[in-house]
Amino acid sequence: MATLVALAVIVAAIALWKVRLVVALFFVGMILAAAMRPGVEWLHTRRVPKAAGILLHYVALLGVFALLVWLIVPQAISEVQQALNGRSAAAQVHQAAAHTNGIEHEFFVALDRRLRHLPSASQLIHPALTVTRTALEVLAGILFTLAIAAYWILERERTEDVLLSMVPRRKRKVVGDTWGLIDAKLGAFVRGQLLMITFVSTVLSAAFFALGLPYWLLLGVFAGVVEMVPVVGPLIAGLVAIGVALTVSWQTAVLTAVAVYGLRLLQDYVINPRVMGRVVGLSPLVVLVTVSVVGLLLGPFYVLLSVPIAAVLATLIDVTVRDRDPAEEPTPAVIFAKERRAS
Repeated sequence: MATLVALAVIVAAIALWKVRLVVALFFVGMILAAAMRPGVEWLHTRRVPKAAGILLHYVALLGVFALLVWLIVPQAISEVQQALNGRSAAAQVHQAAAHTNGIEHEFFVALDRRLRHLPSASQLIHPALTVTRTALEVLAGILFTLAIAAYWILERERTEDVLLSMVPRRKRKVVGDTWGLIDAKLGAFVRGQLLMITFVSTVLSAAFFALGLPYWLLLGVFAGVVEMVPVVGPLIAGLVAIGVALTVSWQTAVLTAVAVYGLRLLQDYVINPRVMGRVVGLSPLVVLVTVSVVGLLLGPFYVLLSVPIAAVLATLIDVTVRDRDPAEEPTPAVIFAKERRAS
């Protein structure tokens, strides 16, 4: 019997490892559902069906993405063209430096080619469009995640009732409260991250433009996007911005460092405590270790899920090991106040 149990555990572990991408996408769908659910429920109280509320959220996400592409891509092409023209003029004047500028020139040529070949809206819906296998897999993953999020919102209460019915009666309340606390943490974390990405992109783009940095929009948006990578992302964004600023002058590099890391301090001590609060309740050390472990074991893509995974595990440890009552824990809220369902 012990041998059979050990073999079953090994087989289950191997199976989960093989389908880890599906498990990860399912987890992303649950996180997305947790972030959208307060908005869907708010619309539902105003006689908007839940399915229509979910569709409205998806349309809003698509609209924001299309707006960002419309605003950023033309500006990015313009900035890269300016860089190419500047490098070309410099090469004509300083022929002796042609070898040192050649790599940069090739880089900007390649970047310009990539930006110009981004698909337009008409190309995306054209029936004759040929796509690569990778593009199809990405599209299938996105649709799978969105479908999981929608069904998880629509069927959550029924699923919760079924799962709680399998738990001993004396533990149902604790399990239900733990479920609600985890759901609230995940939803608040995602909404807070979106707010931080928007805030950082806007503020740093404006600061880089005021300092006269080349590629100010690309740098600002990059800094906002890498906010999704805990601890390491902001550090990389700051180093990249300072490196670009050094091509202008050392004074500009100093001012850029002040802007980037000054904003980081403002986030850590003023904005994050007010906006994010103690959403996940994790120390920076725990986050850093989790990011490193997840990145080494699973790969770069799964780093984005490291903080939600750590938040879930920390909550489970608090309840099962430290014997804390989830009903007495403060409910995190960003934008929406999340009320946990009484079990």
